Amino acid sequence: MMKQLLLLLLLATQCYSFGNFQLPKMPWDGDSPSGATMNSKSALKPGDTIAVFGASGNVGKLVALRLSDTYKVNGITRNPASVEKFFEGRSNIKLFQVDLLDEMKGLGSKLLPALQGANAIVICTGTTAFPTKAWSRTGDEGISGKVVSALLENKFSVQEALVSLDQQGFNTPANVDAKANEFIFKTWQQVAKVVKKRVIMLSSIGVKRRDSMPFPILNACGVLDAKATGEDVLQQCAQESGFSYTIIRPGQLFGGPYDNNYYLGTLFQLDKDVATQDVQVGRGDELLGDTLRSTLAEITAQVCESDTARDMDFACINVKGDPPSSDDIQTRLEEL
Repeated sequence: MMKQLLLLLLLATQCYSFGNFQLPKMPWDGDSPSGATMNSKSALKPGDTIAVFGASGNVGKLVALRLSDTYKVNGITRNPASVEKFFEGRSNIKLFQVDLLDEMKGLGSKLLPALQGANAIVICTGTTAFPTKAWSRTGDEGISGKVVSALLENKFSVQEALVSLDQQGFNTPANVDAKANEFIFKTWQQVAKVVKKRVIMLSSIGVKRRDSMPFPILNACGVLDAKATGEDVLQQCAQESGFSYTIIRPGQLFGGPYDNNYYLGTLFQLDKDVATQDVQVGRGDELLGDTLRSTLAEITAQVCESDTARDMDFACINVKGDPPSSDDIQTRLEEL
């Protein structure tokens, strides 16, 4: 039991991130949305609107910035002020202040304007695999006291303590990676007034290998279970409504930006990106490694711009070597 307590209080890991490269070729297929159904697998085109959830996070801000090279971006975040300077000069990025957990309780109505004109969604939200400040409602408050109380009240049962934290409305994996994502997908389906083309979800390596080491350790607080639930809901909604989906599974994220950072893995690997910039992608969930935030942002943008990796899930990691060109990345995505 004491080991469980120490695991909850002392470990912190992470699952998300991104960056910038050159623009790839744009193979737009010439489809016209006129006459299309409200749900469509037609390709995204320059000037379409993409809603990016988690746009102030270490990954989300890079994804939003990179997507704004080609698209209009509705950046959805709890704290727009924290990222306004980062997006300075990008007139096609519009920020929306939204607290998803409040929206889920019916306490807000700020999400609808961000989704009504969105042709696509990119999910960059997430929380740490173990309790950190990221689990707090504001994202920067201490959580240790609440965790200890939940463990004591539930006789040191980790699972029951997690349920208690879920019910109290903290940013736990179950609330952020499962329930909030389901809420996003279904709300978009209901309120979008434009053709709904695509959802891209940033998930995690290990979702399909939760029973194989080292992933049971990462999943001790249910982060991989929650992401698996989010993936399943996305695929179900896509099948029901006829839009396309892509699930991208990065490894542990590293590389800048380093602000807004509660992830020990990043702090211990600040120099790793110098020699580890080549990119490997593979169908399903078979790769093992870490992923640069900049790589994840570029992969996300190129999936949209080159209209690749439709209706599939794949893993993305960085390996030893120089960064590939945009054309190389596009070729690797097409080969999936």
